[in-house]
Order: sequence, then structure tokens, then C-alpha cells
Amino acid sequence: MSDHAKLSEGALGVSESIVMGVAGTAPAFSVAATTSTLVASVGVLSPASILYCGLIMFGVTLAFMSLNKTAINAGASYAWVSREFNRTIGFFAGWALLVASAVFMVSGTIPAATATLLLIAPDLVDKPFWVTLTATGWLLAVSAVVVKGIKATSYTQIVMTAVEVGVLVVIIVAAIMQFGKQPAHPIGLADFSPLAFSPAVFATGALTALFFFWGWDVTVNLNEETRDPARSAGTAAVWTMVIVLLLFVLFLVAALLALTDEEIGKSSTNVVFALADKLFPRPWSYMAVLAVMLSSIGTLETSILQFTRTLFAQGRDGSLHPRYARLHPTWRTPWVATLAIATLGVTFLLLSSQFPTVNVIIKDSVNAIGFQVAFYYSLAGLACAWHHRRLALRNVASFFLLLLWPLASALFLIFIALYSIPTFDMMTNIVGIGGILVGVVPLVINRRRAARQPAAA
Repeated sequence: MSDHAKLSEGALGVSESIVMGVAGTAPAFSVAATTSTLVASVGVLSPASILYCGLIMFGVTLAFMSLNKTAINAGASYAWVSREFNRTIGFFAGWALLVASAVFMVSGTIPAATATLLLIAPDLVDKPFWVTLTATGWLLAVSAVVVKGIKATSYTQIVMTAVEVGVLVVIIVAAIMQFGKQPAHPIGLADFSPLAFSPAVFATGALTALFFFWGWDVTVNLNEETRDPARSAGTAAVWTMVIVLLLFVLFLVAALLALTDEEIGKSSTNVVFALADKLFPRPWSYMAVLAVMLSSIGTLETSILQFTRTLFAQGRDGSLHPRYARLHPTWRTPWVATLAIATLGVTFLLLSSQFPTVNVIIKDSVNAIGFQVAFYYSLAGLACAWHHRRLALRNVASFFLLLLWPLASALFLIFIALYSIPTFDMMTNIVGIGGILVGVVPLVINRRRAARQPAAA
């Protein structure tokens, strides 16, 4: 790789990578966007659903950590799957992340938009046109910040994530203290038992739960910009999963203790504010609006980072057009890739404004993203098991951590993805499955372009 094609090396440390990972999963945004959907699916079993899906997700985290030690590449799963299997499968691993990130420009910006309107124009919160217009403004503003450089982005994330996590902890503690003795939904140890789930109920909640956790792997997409990248990026991913798993489970417990089913359903993407409003007098409850807004902006930044680094890696390797590997001469950021995601995001947001309600937009995009995330996470898990298939037989720890857990996680994700297809409506399947399949077009175009280059030389 030539010097002019290198990202800003050594810009991030372990602590900054952990902040990026937590920001990528966006605790406040994730619970705001997804709690009502999850509770509607599995009810009081929601915390357990998140817990067990989180433990399953740890297998994928272990896969990313171990594979990152074998190859430092901003493309992450794209690069590793290409190496372990073939370039076609690897291409689609990267393409699934690109599509998921592009779709996320809808579900990722809308909570920021609704939080903004809640503060300045509450009457417009349920109007899809105004919500998507405000979301477009946020998308363009965040894209401009991201293209300025990874270091400035990390400093911004530290402040935003600290406020976001602090607000969530305050809300969780207050809800447990205030409603623990007279809960809206009594929760006992039995509700955390695996036996409380039927296979159908667990599978129903699992795909939604995947959306909660998606984003921690941004730490590995930034490995080329991290100090001691072989160790730091993977370590940050593991610590990120520990932190967000605790936050998600505890918040769902708090929400179920304090809010009725009707209150959760009515809250839509504002469940954090609905909970805070029940706990604290105004204007103190508006700290929840601030937390969701900061969380949305933070995860929007990290999603753009994941998209641009993957697109950069694929452009650098020639699996997509080399233009996407162009870096800004001063900021060392893939500015063409950033322009691409901003353009796609604005287009999808404008199309989404035709949906009847904001809640429908969120539900469809969350399910589609969950399918795409399951696709590329499962490929990474399989790649890890395959790469370590001989080493893992040397001792019990290696067998469990490098082969069995990643493999089991990958197989579970594949099952959940296949199980979910008949449950989706047509639009969700078009976005979720069609978004991956349409990758055949750029794959073929770029292979033909690459085949012509030697003859033209």
C-alpha cells in the first residue's frame, strides 16, 4: 500500500477505541429506537432476550478480535472472509455492511430528528416529512464533521458518549429505586431462565436484539488508525460489548418496571424520554432528549466511519472502483466514500418520507439492518472457526474461544436470518435481502473493469 493511500496511522488509543465502540452501538439511541419493537415481540422476556443474544454476539466479538490479530485491514470482515474463503464471498460480506450502513442513515438520523423537533417544534414529531427533513440536516452536518478527520471525531465522541451513558445510568437507577416495589411489569429470576422461551419467541426477539448490538465492530474498522492495532482494536471491541450489554439489559428492566405496555407502545422512538418524564419533573426529564440526540449523532458518525473505511478498503483492493480509496491530502480521510454515503443517506431519507408513520420507518429499517448484520457477522464467525480449525484443537480454551463459540454464534445468526424472512413484509425483504443481492451488479462491473486493465496497459 503506497503512502498516499494510507489512513491516519496511530490516531486512536484503546480508551478512544472503546468510546468509539460504545458510540457505535449507541446505547441511548438503540433503546429509544428498538425497545417498543422488542417489548411488542417478547414482552417481559425482553431483558433476557438481550442478555442471551449478547452472549451469542460475544462469539462474533471473539472472532473479530482474533482475526484482527491476523490481518490489519480497515475492511475487517470483508478482508478476512475474502482471505479465508474467496473474494466473492468476501465482497458480499463487505457489501452487506455497506448496505446496512446506508439503510441506517434512515433509522440512525430519525431519533436525532425527533429529539430535535421535540425540543423546538413538538407538534411536528409525528410528521414523517418534517422528521426526515430534519434528519437530512443532521446527516449532512455529521458527514462534514467526519470528513475533517478521525482525531477530531474521537474527541467529540468522548464528550457525547460520557453525557449519554451518564444520563442512562441516572435513569436506570431512578427507575429501579422508584418502581422496584410497585412495578408496571413484575420481573423475577424466572423471566431470565432460558426455559421461559419457546424457540419461536426467542427467534422473534433475536433479530431485533441484534440491532441493539450492531456497531461495536467500528473499533476494528478503525484498526489502521489505531495505535498497536493488532491488540487495541480487538480489546476495545470486547470491552465495548461488556459495557453495552450491561446498559441494555438494565435499561430494559428499568423500562418494564416503570412503563406499562400502552406507554411503551405510544412512546415509539421516544421511550427514553417517556421513562425520564415519568421519573423526573420537567425540564429535568429533557436530559433524556439530549442523551438520545447525542447518541444518534454519535452512532451516525461511527456508522459513516464503518461505511467509508469498508468502501475505502474495497476500492483500494479493486473490488469496487478505485475512486473510493481516494484520501483527502490534509485530513487523510476517504472523502469520496463519505460523499457517497451522504448522498445515499439523503436519497433514502427522502424516500422514507413517503411512509405513513415514523414508527413504520423505524420498524422496517431495523428489521432489514438486522438481517444484513446477521449475514456479515455470521461470515466473520465462520471465517474465524475455519482459520483456527487446527490451532483450536491444541487446548480446551482455544477450542472454545476460537472455534466453538464463534462457530455456534455464526450458525445461530444464519438460523435467525433464515427464520426471519417469512415474518418480514415485502418492503423489509426488498431492503434486507434485495440490498445484498443487488451487490451482484457492482461485483460484475468491477471484475470486468479489472479484466480490461491488463489489456489496456
